[in-house]
Amino acid sequence: MRKLTRLVTTVLASGLLLAACASGGGTAADSDYVTIRIGATSVPHAEILEHIREDLAAEGVLLDIQEFGDFALVNPALADGSLDANYFQHVPFLNAFVMNTGNEIVYTVRVHIEPIGLYSQELNHPDEIAPGMSIAIPDDPTNGARALLLLESLGLLELADTGDRLATIFDVAANPLDLDIREIQASMLPHTFGDTDLSIINTNFALQAGLDPSTDAIARERPDSPYANVLAVRPENANDPAIEILGRWLTSEKVREFILEQYGGNVVPAF
Repeated sequence: MRKLTRLVTTVLASGLLLAACASGGGTAADSDYVTIRIGATSVPHAEILEHIREDLAAEGVLLDIQEFGDFALVNPALADGSLDANYFQHVPFLNAFVMNTGNEIVYTVRVHIEPIGLYSQELNHPDEIAPGMSIAIPDDPTNGARALLLLESLGLLELADTGDRLATIFDVAANPLDLDIREIQASMLPHTFGDTDLSIINTNFALQAGLDPSTDAIARERPDSPYANVLAVRPENANDPAIEILGRWLTSEKVREFILEQYGGNVVPAF
């Protein structure tokens, strides 16, 4: 089992020099720092982690934050031991990865929800959607199903009952406007925005692209969505003291206030 990296030395992390020796003249063995290599997408996940970096360092935990542009790569990096934890995904995405790959990953705390949104450069309201218009949705199973549920909630589609299975475009039972639904990689949706009449974009990618979901989206997922973003680890590290410290700070009042002030309702605390 691969455990977290323990450093009993002088540590350099993202420009912050933490000396193991006190200025009063100790030895390197006086301090025992733990480094967590954590994968995250940049907004809001890496920003939230940066906000609590110094608080964790004060408790002897250093964050090595590794940012990913493609979230399809983050869970494999955790599973193969390249990372100790990740913070980028919601629970259904995590569950789908575990089911499809057999890799064991668990989550420790629920941190926030990012309501997914429907965007258009031309339309101002879903009622303006006309027959034959094109809609881009994420191509991964969990966010694709999430997008289809949003369209169904707006009365644009009717989905077949799939039981516990995630809905796909093949489960569209009724499409009264004959909408052209196109699947595109989630991280690319802000860059292809405008190639279709509408796009359903995850909040983190919308924010990275300079969109304001609270004002630019013409429809959004309900804030009581079950798609909470979580801190994920391999099972052997779930009860590691350093992971518990990270989870405590991620669900602290400091993070709650930061989320509410920084993202203005585009990101909602889930704790």
